[in-house]
Amino acid sequence: MLWTILGWIVLGLVAGFIARAVVPGKDDIGIVMTIVLGIAGSFLGGLVASIFTGWQGFQPSGWIGSIIGAIVVLVVYNKVTGRKRVGR
Repeated sequence: MLWTILGWIVLGLVAGFIARAVVPGKDDIGIVMTIVLGIAGSFLGGLVASIFTGWQGFQPSGWIGSIIGAIVVLVVYNKVTGRKRVGR
């Protein structure tokens, strides 16, 4: 159980960090929000994959799906909160 939680934290941190590096502009979110971003992206990636592949249930995605999902979550988060302005 502890290793599962640590695995989620590491996955979230790496996927969130890569998403923040790919999306242009400066992000003023901390490490906890980066982890949450990556974990949310993993579940979004898993949901999209389940639609296209027919998987059953709401599952996390692998590394690639997690990163793509985290990018989508970050872009939506920036649009909703208005936190990031390009060109600043």
